[in-house]
Amino acid sequence: MRYSDFLNICQQRLSCRSYTQQPVKNEDIKKCIECARLAPSACNKQPWRFIIVKNDAKRQELCDKALLPGLPMPWTKQAPVIVVLCLEKTFITHTLAPILSGVNYQLIDAGIAGEHFVLAAETLGLGTCWIGWFKEKSVKKILTLPKKLRVVSLFTLGYPDEKHLKKQPSSRKQIQEIMQTI
Repeated sequence: MRYSDFLNICQQRLSCRSYTQQPVKNEDIKKCIECARLAPSACNKQPWRFIIVKNDAKRQELCDKALLPGLPMPWTKQAPVIVVLCLEKTFITHTLAPILSGVNYQLIDAGIAGEHFVLAAETLGLGTCWIGWFKEKSVKKILTLPKKLRVVSLFTLGYPDEKHLKKQPSSRKQIQEIMQTI
């Protein structure tokens, strides 16, 4: 792959907030998971766990009961899949090391793996939208997740509909606003 190919994927990827009802193939989800599986992690602990929610009743329950109020997100009910990104902590890498260094390695690890997933989805023609506006306890209760898992993010997954395909001008900062060379 060339830089220009990867740049194109990054430029195309937008937060999708409008989905068709076309089901997402299990093989495509597995391709996204494989890319996430290959992500680097602190001490190679690979703490991420992906819960794939395709069941209509569970998805609706997550949308109705697990999202925080005040920020309407109607597209979450349209998406045929909700991905729940969780972490399974290890004592030394994810509990002791952050105390000593001040760096929360598990969140970095989850972010890298999650972004590998969403970029893979983009290459497959799938749309995604990261969601951080949720109630972790509600997600865990609805999905009966074990205590050892920490829910760090949700994202919707599905095929973008025509509304999404009409790109809006980017409001991204310019390189000189985010880069400093010393």
